[in-house]
Amino acid sequence: MQTGRETPAWTFLTHHARVLLEIARNPEVRLREIASWIGITERTVQNIVNDLHDAGYLTRERVGRHNRYTLNADLDFRYPTEAGMPVRRLIAMFADRDLPEGQPSHPT
Repeated sequence: MQTGRETPAWTFLTHHARVLLEIARNPEVRLREIASWIGITERTVQNIVNDLHDAGYLTRERVGRHNRYTLNADLDFRYPTEAGMPVRRLIAMFADRDLPEGQPSHPT
C-alpha cells in the first residue's frame, strides 16, 4: 500500500501516452519540459516523439528555435484490442487531468 506522495512502481499509462498528452495540452511544449514533468530523460522524450511522428500520430513544424506539434487525434490505437478507437478518446479523458503542478491546461 502506498502512503504519501511516493512514486508508484508502475502506471497504467505508458510514456508514449504521457508524451502525447503533454503535446495535446501544449502544442509548443519543449521536450525538456515534458521530460521534467514525466520524469524521463530528454533523449527518451525525443525518441518517443520520433516514434509518434513516424507512426503518423503527430507532425512537427519548426517555429524559430522550437517545434510546434499537430496531433492526428483521429488515428486509431495501435494494439489490436483497442483498434478502431481513435487516440482522441484518450486525449479527451486525460488532457485536463494529471497536470503537473503549476502547469496550465491547454486546449487540444
